[in-house]
Amino acid sequence: MSSTRATFVCIILSFMPGCASVQRYRPRPLSPAETASRLEARSVDDPGLRRFVGQNLGHELSPWPPQAWDLRLLTLAAFYFNPALDAARARAAAAEAAIVTAGARPNPTLNLTPGVPSPYLLGFDFHVPIETAGKRGYRLEEARNLSEAAKFGLAETAWKVRSGVRTALLDHFTAVRKLALLRSEQEMRSLQIRLLTQRLQVGDIARPELEAGRLALLNTQLALQAAESRIAVTRAVLAATVGIPVSGMENAQLSWSDFEQPPAAQTLSPSLVQRQAVLNRLDVRRALSEYAAAEAALQLEIAKQYPDFQIGPGYQLEERNSFFTVGLAVTLPIRSRNQGPIAEAEARRKEAAARFLSTQAQVIAQSEGALARYQAAFSELEARESLTKLQGEREQMITRAVQIGESDRLTLNDVMLERSAVAQAWFGALVRAQQALGELEDAVERPVGRGDIPQLSPQSPALPAKEAD
Repeated sequence: MSSTRATFVCIILSFMPGCASVQRYRPRPLSPAETASRLEARSVDDPGLRRFVGQNLGHELSPWPPQAWDLRLLTLAAFYFNPALDAARARAAAAEAAIVTAGARPNPTLNLTPGVPSPYLLGFDFHVPIETAGKRGYRLEEARNLSEAAKFGLAETAWKVRSGVRTALLDHFTAVRKLALLRSEQEMRSLQIRLLTQRLQVGDIARPELEAGRLALLNTQLALQAAESRIAVTRAVLAATVGIPVSGMENAQLSWSDFEQPPAAQTLSPSLVQRQAVLNRLDVRRALSEYAAAEAALQLEIAKQYPDFQIGPGYQLEERNSFFTVGLAVTLPIRSRNQGPIAEAEARRKEAAARFLSTQAQVIAQSEGALARYQAAFSELEARESLTKLQGEREQMITRAVQIGESDRLTLNDVMLERSAVAQAWFGALVRAQQALGELEDAVERPVGRGDIPQLSPQSPALPAKEAD
């Protein structure tokens, strides 16, 4: 009899080795002072950033930090520092962990019944839950699709970060070039004032003409002061978009090699742009994964119409007598056949389908509108370039006329001021073209510039978890 009891105890204990491998809670408190200190210490000189950039470029950059930071390097820096991506990485990791939860099998149960009412009565019941109708497979399918959707969400967040970096860099370059143009205009207007003063002294012009020139110079100086202040603001916005303080990129030199050469609108086919938008947009692919998850959830609720059961051996000891039994427990689907959860899952699947179609329609409309705006902006830029070329030729003619004495310096100054106005108008058209190009890239979520990051996807090297600070 004692050997029988020992055999039963060994069987029970054989199911319990997992109890020794339980995880322990490890607190990780947040200290606002420490996190703020780490944020303030961030810099483009960070050695972790150097390794991160090297991994994504396929080679290490030397020297470090780089002499010039272009859109690609700034984007990688933002992927490393920007906290929005850290939050998206955490959400993707949680969705990945949910796959483990979905695939877990229910644990067996052990019931011990002590001697009641008799002190010599002792009972053991061991039950193993059995899931039916493929419920575990449907749970896994739903979790895998939700994990895929979270990864697309991570890639979508990364694109938004890249788009923010491009916008901030464009604003900064616009402010820098605008300042240079205004300084050039100030020099020409200062020269105009000197020439007009000389004319006034000899009586060739009236004072109102000189005062009008001084007023124009004052307006230019005011615009110049505003442009100088604007540069500090745009640099601060760029640093914040990357995820570092302004002091962290104080010595960084910024560059944009093809800033003045946006791609020709004729090279962008409307059908190709629309196809790239429909097939490449990360929110479309995320919505498709969410729909697949909703389908798996509906299949799971339908499978729950079929009850699970528990089966297992039992053992009873009464004084000197031992009894072995086999038990079966089943939930009887008498009062509910899971109609409510099935109806909810069907409604969520319809919602996911409608959300997918709505996303596709918005993407198509956005890509068509963005392409039309870029084509219009590029056409304006081409017209401004032609006007700039004609104005340059006119200035050369007046310069030669001054050299041979057929014209005077004041006339040449007037022509140079006209050229400055034309140059500023051309630059405004260039900025609008670059803004429209950024909108077009956002519409297809794909870079078109040279020296940019590759097309983003959940498998992009920059998106897996980076090293901890």
